[in-house]
Amino acid sequence: MSFFRRWSADPLPEDWLALIERHVRVWQYLDDDERDLLAAYTEDLLTTRRWEAAKGFEITDRIRTVIAAQAALLVIGIGIDQYDDVGAIIVHPTTMQFERTSAGPAHGTETRGRHHLLGQAQYNGPVVIAWDSASASARHPERGHDVVLHEFAHKIDMMDGTVDGTPPLVDQDLYERWVDVCTREFRLLEQGESGYVIDDYGATDAGEFFAVVTETFFTRSIDLREQKPDLYEVFRDFYRQDPAARAERQRR
Repeated sequence: MSFFRRWSADPLPEDWLALIERHVRVWQYLDDDERDLLAAYTEDLLTTRRWEAAKGFEITDRIRTVIAAQAALLVIGIGIDQYDDVGAIIVHPTTMQFERTSAGPAHGTETRGRHHLLGQAQYNGPVVIAWDSASASARHPERGHDVVLHEFAHKIDMMDGTVDGTPPLVDQDLYERWVDVCTREFRLLEQGESGYVIDDYGATDAGEFFAVVTETFFTRSIDLREQKPDLYEVFRDFYRQDPAARAERQRR
C-alpha cells in the first residue's frame, strides 16, 4: 500500500487568487507586475505538478495554493524554469518524525535517535513540505523562517547538478562576487561570528547556507540588508528582487 495518495480533484481552484490574497501575506507587498508573475507561476505549479498527500491527510485547495504561491515568490525574477526538476510536491500535515542511525562518538559505534523534519528537497525527486509550518510562515513571514522558501531554494541550487550553495549564475562578475561574499559569510557563521540575523543552521554546509539565507532574504530583508549589505546585494542580484524595498514601501 502506498504511503502517499495523489490529489485528483480539479487542478485549479476557482478561488485561487482570493486564497493567495487572504493567506499569503507577501501578496500585499508586491507591485502589479510582480503580482502578475506570482499568479502565473502559482497557476503553473498548481496545474503542471503532481500533488500528493501523506496517508490519512487531505490536501485542500487552500493548502495547494498557499504552498504554490510561496514557491512562486522565489522565481518571479528568474523564471519558473528554475523548477524544471520539481515534478511532485508531497504534503504532510505537520512535522515529520523518523528514526535514524548515525555514526557514534567512538569508532565502530552507532547511535539511533528520533529526528524531526519540516521539509525535504530531493535531487530529481519531490519536494516534501509540512503544512502547518508552511501555513504559519505564509501568514507571518516576519518570523524569519519559511519551509517552502527553504526547500524550493534547494531545488534552485540543484539546477546545475550539485548542491553547493551556488545556484546557476551566468554573469561572471556576479559569480565571482557570490563566491567571495558567501564564502566569507559562511565562515563567519561557522565560527559563531556572524551576528544574529542568519540562523545557525546555515552553518551546516554550503547548501543549507544558501537555503537559510534565502529564507532571511525574503522574510527579514531589511535586517539582512542592514547587517549584511554585501550578502543582501548578491542575493538581490541573483533573485532579481528587492524585498527590503518592498517592505519599506509598506511602512510608509
